[in-house]
Amino acid sequence: MLKRAIGVDVLTTFAEIESIDLSDKNTSTTTDDLEKVERAVFNSLGISQNLFNTDGNLSLEKSILNDESLARTLLLQFSDFFDRITRTKNTNSKKYNFKLYMLETTQYNYRELSKMYKEQTQLGDSKMLPQIALGHSQSFILNTAIFENEILHLSEIMIPPLMSSTLSSEDILNRGKKDTSSSTSGSNKKATATTETKQAGRPEKAESEKSEKTI
Repeated sequence: MLKRAIGVDVLTTFAEIESIDLSDKNTSTTTDDLEKVERAVFNSLGISQNLFNTDGNLSLEKSILNDESLARTLLLQFSDFFDRITRTKNTNSKKYNFKLYMLETTQYNYRELSKMYKEQTQLGDSKMLPQIALGHSQSFILNTAIFENEILHLSEIMIPPLMSSTLSSEDILNRGKKDTSSSTSGSNKKATATTETKQAGRPEKAESEKSEKTI
């Protein structure tokens, strides 16, 4: 029956013969020929396919970090290059010393960096870094602060809600001396407002920490 078939040999045996179904019965993604070719290319190079080709929420974040790590070396070279130019232009190096520092902000991490710089500000670090991470220049930050505080006097008009975190000890003591009953009722209102802002339950995880099923 198969004598005209090219490349086919028939082996007969006295043992029991069982047919094997070699057809792929999985989902359509596993039978994608293009995906098999791409996987074979990465395997032949000895590189993980998920390095720059995302296959889930976690691998996407790691792929972005890999891209940022490659660009970080170039950023450090630019910083060193401009530092050398600054040192050559500085005629009074004994009195002044300048250093160029470029923040490692990208379109994907500037929110996290700004939040991290804000937390460092609470420990006494620079107040400019959170806004610089958002894309504002130093001159814009200073000019805006002077314009709003000294010219428009917005600090006297736009007063934040009086809470324990915004009130100073002098304000609390002076109010306590003037009217004890009003301060007590005010503290109760502030305590009530503070408790209302709290949310019950576990804090929400970041998108990269959630499972694909949760997303």
